[in-house]
Amino acid sequence: MKVLVTGGAGFVGRHIAKHCVDLKYDVVIVDDMSTGIPWRKWPDFLQPKGFDVARITEISDDLRHYMRHYAKASEFDLIFHCAAVVGGRKMIDGAPLHVATDLSIDAEFFNWCCAENKKPGKVVYFSSSAVYPTQLQTREIHVRLNEALVKIGIAKIGMPDAAYGWAKLSGEFLMHHAVKSYGLDCVCYRPFSGYGEDQDFSYPFPTLVRRVGRCEDPILIWGSGDQVRDFIHIDDIVDMIFESFPKMPAGETVNLGSGQPLSFKEFVNITAAILGHSTRIETRVDEPEGVFYRVADIHRMEQYCGLPKISLAEGIRRVHRYQSKNGLLTPPEKV
Repeated sequence: MKVLVTGGAGFVGRHIAKHCVDLKYDVVIVDDMSTGIPWRKWPDFLQPKGFDVARITEISDDLRHYMRHYAKASEFDLIFHCAAVVGGRKMIDGAPLHVATDLSIDAEFFNWCCAENKKPGKVVYFSSSAVYPTQLQTREIHVRLNEALVKIGIAKIGMPDAAYGWAKLSGEFLMHHAVKSYGLDCVCYRPFSGYGEDQDFSYPFPTLVRRVGRCEDPILIWGSGDQVRDFIHIDDIVDMIFESFPKMPAGETVNLGSGQPLSFKEFVNITAAILGHSTRIETRVDEPEGVFYRVADIHRMEQYCGLPKISLAEGIRRVHRYQSKNGLLTPPEKV
């Protein structure tokens, strides 16, 4: 099987690519390396073992340039479309036009997939929980976010989260037309707060674990610290995707989350208890907080994928062990 992973050097993409390698697929990774890591520099636990590395092709290029000049979508039996401009809350709130590049990437991607009568075998599109209406994620009004709250074709769709949410919502809209009008076999996932050992420190999970692991006092949290998220380990995300996408009908969309609400203050306290560090918490209300309450309704996920296997405590320990092993817990120099 020949597989394309767009954005395959990024956090989600490299875990998807590694799983494909384990399945002995021929894997093509296309990534512009603006934030990605070349596969030969991936962490040890992601390095292929006992596999012909000649069957891994890594192309350092803007996906849009690659699609225009070097390949047809029909060459691939399976495509995972992970390519996107990302960078955590600071990027979402601080560089909205840069993030909006995702509109261009997704528009060209779906046009490329549908340019020929012969289509790729299967396409998996990564959207985001940022597509959900922000008015349902406030301190006063919040609900578990069900896939039906954002459904292409319903009369009203609420305001998504910033330019990034708009871009991903537009990507889902394009996927809908690719499926309905062009016959593309494509399914969609909306990950919530995914995390893992090798995630960039622009994201809160590894950052807060590192702050606790360094025994910082106080532990700084952006925003009020009362904001709630739904954390799920990247290994569970990958396992659930490969469990579910072959049996999902074209056009189907599924949340990926734990369904467990957790505030950042609670997260720090739990991490401190696990790592044996007692500390104060200090909040920074001048830093971006994002929406107040973002938690997945996981009923559809449970139907297709089952439930996550990695507990929050185990996830914290894994991230801390990785940071400790790789020298990432050295306290910053005081200025």
